[in-house]
Amino acid sequence: MFDRAAETMPRAQLAALQLERLKKTLDRAYRAVPHYRARFDEAGVKPDDLTSLADIARFPLTQKTDLRDNYPFGMFAVPREELLRIHASSGTTGKPTVVGYTKHDLETWSELMARSMASAGALPDDIVHNAYGYGLFTGGLGAHYGAERLGCTVVPVSGGGTERQVSLLKDFGANVLCSTPSYALNIAEVAEQMGADLRQAPLRIGLFGAEPWSDAMRRDLEARLGIRAMDVYGLSEIMGPGVACECTAQNGLHGWEDHFLFETIDPETLQPLPRGAVGELVITTLTKEALPMIRYRTRDITRLSNEPCACGRSHIRIMRVTGRDDDMLIIRGVNVYPSQVESVLVGFPGIAPHYQLVLTRDKALDTMTVEVEMTPDASLDDAGRVRKAAEVTHHIKSLIGVTCKVVVKSPGEVPRSQGKAVRVKDQRAVAG
Repeated sequence: MFDRAAETMPRAQLAALQLERLKKTLDRAYRAVPHYRARFDEAGVKPDDLTSLADIARFPLTQKTDLRDNYPFGMFAVPREELLRIHASSGTTGKPTVVGYTKHDLETWSELMARSMASAGALPDDIVHNAYGYGLFTGGLGAHYGAERLGCTVVPVSGGGTERQVSLLKDFGANVLCSTPSYALNIAEVAEQMGADLRQAPLRIGLFGAEPWSDAMRRDLEARLGIRAMDVYGLSEIMGPGVACECTAQNGLHGWEDHFLFETIDPETLQPLPRGAVGELVITTLTKEALPMIRYRTRDITRLSNEPCACGRSHIRIMRVTGRDDDMLIIRGVNVYPSQVESVLVGFPGIAPHYQLVLTRDKALDTMTVEVEMTPDASLDDAGRVRKAAEVTHHIKSLIGVTCKVVVKSPGEVPRSQGKAVRVKDQRAVAG
């Protein structure tokens, strides 16, 4: 373990530490951030009203629109001069989401990312091939500084240039690959095309995050790369990667409760759910200086477990995220997450694990076309593609319950990702 005392802290001691830090965070946010002061006053609560962890449910929720409405620096609890770094989202759906870090915040982030990498099995002196994007996206620098804090040698490749990535993975003998799962799949595919067997390389662990991915994708990546594929979780608004990570037991991601408070709520009623119930994950930061987040709605659907883990860590486990409630599609009355479709497609005979969901509207009803690729060895003629499409359509219908159209494309025709995969192509507005 990277920090055994913190990672195995008894539950009662952990809860006491959370309460102490939560009180300070609420007080600081109320005093320093006008947005929180106004929201707390509207809800009729004050920081002093919190006497137990359960009292957090009395405080208002925060969401991404709050950061955009206070663009660029309105949510910060410190003067701009105290910020050592600023990250931001791409802003493709509006103003970018801006986040910032003090010196203390950056040190905490490095510590927690190092803790996460160690829990996944990374060791000091490992070579870490970091294919997360560098820049305003938090993934690249988060993994970079965490790996250095653990004592690893970092290869800061970033995304793109996939053939070169394969060559460097072999030549440098990397032990750990950091990337999105979809880009790791791209690397594996290009390696196969190059005749490079990464299963024979020193590569041992894949640390994958930044997008939901299925257990079927995990098994496929492990088979293709000869690794253990580990899930790491984070989001820029809370910190970046390293908020939670799987341990070698691979039975949920340990959320670091000495720095974050985790809840689940019903995404419709916004009411708290009991431990173990499936709902939307809500996170409150406990040690962030620059950007305290109070009850932030992640939109990620999961459940929480504090049952003992085989690894000995006492921190709560966030079970695998199945999707985002704002990514959920309703196709002819059936609720569908892209990750559900992925779990059906990965490993299907003759079908490569690359797909895109195209949404259109037929009169008043939404329709979904699943674009998939045949594997290079499938060599299907037109009639064969039609038969394969019918097989996949039936499989999706039987396992998920949704009726869709399937189009089988040639190898390489489905767009590849160098970062977060774009799984859904929404053409409903165009059609309307």
